[in-house]
Amino acid sequence: MLKQIRPAIVMMVVLTVLTGLIYPLAMTGIAQLVFPLQANGSLIVKDGKVIGSELIGQNFAKPEYFHGRPSATTEPDPKDATKSVPAPYNAANSSGSNAGPTAKSLVERVQADVKALKEENPNTPVPIDLVTTSASGLDPEISPAAALFQVPRVAKARGREEAEIRRLVQLHTEARIFGLIGEPRVNVLQLNMALDALKPR
Repeated sequence: MLKQIRPAIVMMVVLTVLTGLIYPLAMTGIAQLVFPLQANGSLIVKDGKVIGSELIGQNFAKPEYFHGRPSATTEPDPKDATKSVPAPYNAANSSGSNAGPTAKSLVERVQADVKALKEENPNTPVPIDLVTTSASGLDPEISPAAALFQVPRVAKARGREEAEIRRLVQLHTEARIFGLIGEPRVNVLQLNMALDALKPR
């Protein structure tokens, strides 16, 4: 019996060390060497402080900033732990909405968002990603159309020419990866940082 147990224990220890220690450490070392920014969370640093990540959206509500996609993430209700309350871009609880396409709450929320956006920019069709949430609720990017839609509001709130803000959007529009993968996109946090970096008039 010892002949059968001993090899099983040795194999378990060897595989645990290989797959649970050596392999993860090797992969972490290679990632730190080849992709240090991505391996550390794609963090964005300003004045020596981490202000966010390229991978996680933030809730910008002020009119002088570009807004990201709506977020359906939640957190426990502090008054009743059995319920949840909206908490946009809650990275600790990444999730989409469970509401289906015919859910009354979803339809009403989208209609209200569309109405508000049409008041903001009545002559332009509302881009779909400004009224729909992503599966994670943490999407850091919007389409170029969604960014350009917001240019008149941002320009007015900052007292800038629309052409200047439009150029800023174009400068921060990332193309498809290798020209094939994904869609053109704009990172909202980086675009808003560029806005803040504009020289005062």
